[in-house]
Amino acid sequence: MHSHIFENYVKNDKSSLIPLLQDIQNIYGYIPEYALEEVACFVDMPVSRIYGVATFYNQFRLTPLGENIIRVCRGTACHVKSSANILTALETALNIKAGQTTRDKKFTLEIVNCIGACSIAPVITVNNEYFGRLSVKDIAGIIKKYSKAPKPREAEQPEVNLA
Repeated sequence: MHSHIFENYVKNDKSSLIPLLQDIQNIYGYIPEYALEEVACFVDMPVSRIYGVATFYNQFRLTPLGENIIRVCRGTACHVKSSANILTALETALNIKAGQTTRDKKFTLEIVNCIGACSIAPVITVNNEYFGRLSVKDIAGIIKKYSKAPKPREAEQPEVNLA
């Protein structure tokens, strides 16, 4: 692990636990198992306690994200417009459940409470691209598009697609 992560923290200072975990996740995109052990030694806490903190907070991930992050809105407007069916179609097509990443690391599927695009419900995002007014039949085409596409650059501006 990058030893410079620890440079800004005082050894055995338990109050640095969450900022340390945030720094590690910012570098790696998730918190690797070996990092939990190193943090436990640094803050002088059992690994089980570090793991408990990392799994308690939704902001932390213990597995790497896929190249493409699919977020399914489950807010009120999307719920009313059957976003549960969209979620089920994505889980079936990708052969994963929400919160998981495909074996090929191409897709991660997440549920969000609101994407903020209620006027085009039901809506999902894939990376920075919005897909609204979706139906189950749209899912295969969206997955196909991103299965072939190279990994997007972080600085891309969001696009809005009304399916």
